[in-house]
Amino acid sequence: MTTQHGILKKISGDDDIIEPTPGQIMRARSLRHWGLMIGGIVLCIIVVLAILAPGVAPHNPYTQILSDRLLPPVWDSQGSMEHILGTDQVGRDYLSRLLYGARISLMIGFATVLLSGFIGTSLGLMAGYYGGRVDMFINYLITVRLSLPGILVALAAVQLIGGSLPVVITVLGFMLWVRFAVVIRSATMQIRNMDYIKAAKAAGCSSFRLIVTQILPNVLNQFVVIATLEAAHAILLEASLSFLGIGVQPPLPSWGLMINEGKDFMFFKPYLISIPGIALFCLVLSINLVGDGIRDVTAPENRN
Repeated sequence: MTTQHGILKKISGDDDIIEPTPGQIMRARSLRHWGLMIGGIVLCIIVVLAILAPGVAPHNPYTQILSDRLLPPVWDSQGSMEHILGTDQVGRDYLSRLLYGARISLMIGFATVLLSGFIGTSLGLMAGYYGGRVDMFINYLITVRLSLPGILVALAAVQLIGGSLPVVITVLGFMLWVRFAVVIRSATMQIRNMDYIKAAKAAGCSSFRLIVTQILPNVLNQFVVIATLEAAHAILLEASLSFLGIGVQPPLPSWGLMINEGKDFMFFKPYLISIPGIALFCLVLSINLVGDGIRDVTAPENRN
């Protein structure tokens, strides 16, 4: 007889059931989740290419050669291997700009999640643990933020302050904390009533120590899932702002800015829009697949 996760082995003629460790169960479950595997592979490829961009990029992404402007990609009859993905309207190599653009998108996604995650998680932990007036005040902040259309507030803030990479990261970080706060608050309210939390309180543990050492590690799973979703959201918002000309400013090779610069040639040189658009689609899709996969693999109903 075997249990759900049992492994039957014969040792000295007897059948002994050896239960696998939680890490082995999680690893096996992850390998069976196709969405998580495909998303993880695509995301890893993009991350590696972004990190190795200075060595992989065939040309300087900022060098303008007007005599080479609007060269077609290699699959076109007039394309060449010197510029595999062609050049833009001022003669900059499109492959090089695409690789460096991946760095900007990943930087914005990662930095925005750090800022918004810190704000939202801190507020969620305080609201869920203390309750009462603290919870009411933080719920008021959440309601106020949800009543404001995020993209319009970001547009107004960036337009008022001025578009730049640090400004975009700061504005998005202060706009995307709500989901962290709501989910972490709900998880904290469930954990604070558990027996081991009551025992720690009876033993004299301070509230700060309880939150940091007992509650926070138990909500990290929810944090990771939300972080992947918000990273994809931040990348899309940055691309939207850059497309409108108030996000990342030239000559930085943001994918949204590349689409904006190529929109005037979309009927004659469609690759100027399709290439960064496909890259943006693949990055956002892979992040969402990873987030959904982590949620499915670590769901409580799948842990038995």
